[in-house]
Amino acid sequence: MAAIDAVLFDLDGTLVEYERSTGQLLDLAFESAGVEPFFEVEAYLDRYNDHLGPDTSVAEGRADCFAAIADERGRDPDLGRRIAEAFADERDHSRVERVPGARDVVDALAEDHAVGVVTNGPPEMQTTKLAAAGLADRFETVVFAGHDCSAKPDPEPFEVALSDLGAAADRAVHVGNSVPSDVAGAHAAGLRSTWVPAEAGVQPDPEPHHAVPSLADLAEPPWRS
Repeated sequence: MAAIDAVLFDLDGTLVEYERSTGQLLDLAFESAGVEPFFEVEAYLDRYNDHLGPDTSVAEGRADCFAAIADERGRDPDLGRRIAEAFADERDHSRVERVPGARDVVDALAEDHAVGVVTNGPPEMQTTKLAAAGLADRFETVVFAGHDCSAKPDPEPFEVALSDLGAAADRAVHVGNSVPSDVAGAHAAGLRSTWVPAEAGVQPDPEPHHAVPSLADLAEPPWRS
């Protein structure tokens, strides 16, 4: 198997996390809208990617998702959109923190790999997170999938990142926390995949090439073993 020259990272849930969880924000959104909660955060997370597209913003995708869930549960879709607006008002993209070990791992890998980010989300929002987490100057390329090109798991954003880095797909690995977005997307583009944080007892489909319990474990990359 070819050696690895380039490492691509997902951003949300892989390198950074919000200080307030998505579940906490959803509770605040229901409270702000003056509505008793009628769906759980899992319903949102399970359906969110279904409403994303190259010409759809994060806010629009969330509003469409909430409207669809409301409609399915016998509520007015406009109510779902109102809750989505309250959610957006509560979300502060500067209130993020690095996943433990993120900067050390990125710096260590950058010593002998080209490093980049492939993240679903618009430039302003994702750039704010990178800056707030102290990671803005750590990468040679950042691809805003779903905005500059198709969203993951489409292979296009991975291909754009590899082109920027001058790296070949069979000599690259993508690190991410989402099996359907990161692992499947990496495979579609011909990259190896690393799933982090791997969930004990879960059999992911598709199966990643590597699975590690924490990002800090990449200080000793599994693709070197």
